[in-house]
This record gives sequence, C-alpha cells and structure tokens, in this order.
Amino acid sequence: MTLTGHIDRAYRIFTSHRNYSRFTVKISETDLYILADSDLSDLAFQSALRCRVQIEEYILLHPEFRTSLVPVSGDKLAPDIIRDMLEASSRAVVGPMASVAGAIAEHVGKDLLKECTNVMVENGGDIYLNVKDDASVGIFAGDSPLTGRIALSIDANETPMGICTSSGTVGHSLSFGIADAVCIKSKSTALADAAATSVGNLIKKKSDVKKGLVRAMSIPGVLGVLIITGDTLAVQGNMELRRA
Repeated sequence: MTLTGHIDRAYRIFTSHRNYSRFTVKISETDLYILADSDLSDLAFQSALRCRVQIEEYILLHPEFRTSLVPVSGDKLAPDIIRDMLEASSRAVVGPMASVAGAIAEHVGKDLLKECTNVMVENGGDIYLNVKDDASVGIFAGDSPLTGRIALSIDANETPMGICTSSGTVGHSLSFGIADAVCIKSKSTALADAAATSVGNLIKKKSDVKKGLVRAMSIPGVLGVLIITGDTLAVQGNMELRRA
C-alpha cells in the first residue's frame, strides 16, 4: 500500500504477498521509493539521473517546456521521456511538467525491468507498477476522514500500470483546485500524472466532483478515476476499492 501526498514520505507502505527488496533514490527534487526483486539502487540512480539530464537539457533549449501551463508543440526528435510528457500533456490539456513525476517513475521502472520481473517505482505519490502478484495502493487524502481508510486493488494482469494522485491540499505540486485527492489509472504513468493534475484543477468546490469525473473519463487513455474532497468520495471507471 502506498499512500500519496505526505511530505515526509511516511505514507510509503505497499501491500503485496511477495517479499520485495526496498530502496530509495534521491536526486534533487526526484525522490523515488522502489520495490523490486533485488536491490537495483545503482541502476535506478543511473536511470533517474539520465531522465533528469534529458529533461534539464531539453528545458535549456525549450524553456517553455518548463513554464507552460498548456500543451506545447510535439517534437519527434526529442528523447523518449520528453515525447511521453508532450503526448500526456496534450491529451490532458496541461503543461508538460504536470507529467514529470509519473514519466520519471515509468522510465526508471522500465529500465529496472531489464534486470528483474517485478517493480514498483513511486515518485511523490505517482506510481509505476509492473508485478506478477496482486497488490493494493492506499489513498492518502490529507485531512479528509477517508485518508488511510480505502485502498485501490490492482490485479497483476492489469500491469504495467500507472497510478497517480494529485492534491490541492497536500504537497508541493501545483494545483488550482481544492480536492484532497484525485487518483487516476492509466497504462501510461505520464498520462495518469497529467490527467490527475487536469482533473484536480477543475475541483474548486464539492459540487465540481461530477464535472471532474466526466473530465477524467474524457481523456484518451484514462482507465479510471477516484476523487476525494472532504468526506465526499466519487469513483468512475476501472477502480476496484477495498478497505485499507
């Protein structure tokens, strides 16, 4: 179970029957918590560093990539991670950096799969998951009474999967809404990250929750959405819940 959003990372608890090796990788703002079949921390560090260098170098040439709050033009010559972020932001209609945490988690996870068969990479509450056993991901929603009480059940056959959460009340991520948690499932972790931001920006008051569900399911590639605002919980799509 991984709970999303808390600054001190105390939410990092993942539930599975398998005995994983657990390790962290930190490079500047990137703070990864990783579960894998063995300790691949060196490989994870090199992968995360490569992702960050590619993003930082691209920003030097295209500063709007960092600052824009709306999609920017695609670039077929860009590195894979940049193209993933551009595509995700275009679908979710947000700036490219809204997908950065999910994109890094997915690219690091895919690199680790070259050396193992099970991996979970969590980057500030945004998760790339590719496992052979069923698992669960808990939902942290700040001061909401629902925090820590529900979990998202993940069938191993669904993976690889991205599960990302945006909050307007918890953490440092930019959000223009007031939702305690907007959780998105997608086969693309970059898209799940961008979509969670897009939907979260819409939730200005509790009555906006229905609008948020509609918005989420209108984004190509989104498989399901969960929104928590105070004591209000709304779910649509492929989101199997259980008690945490």
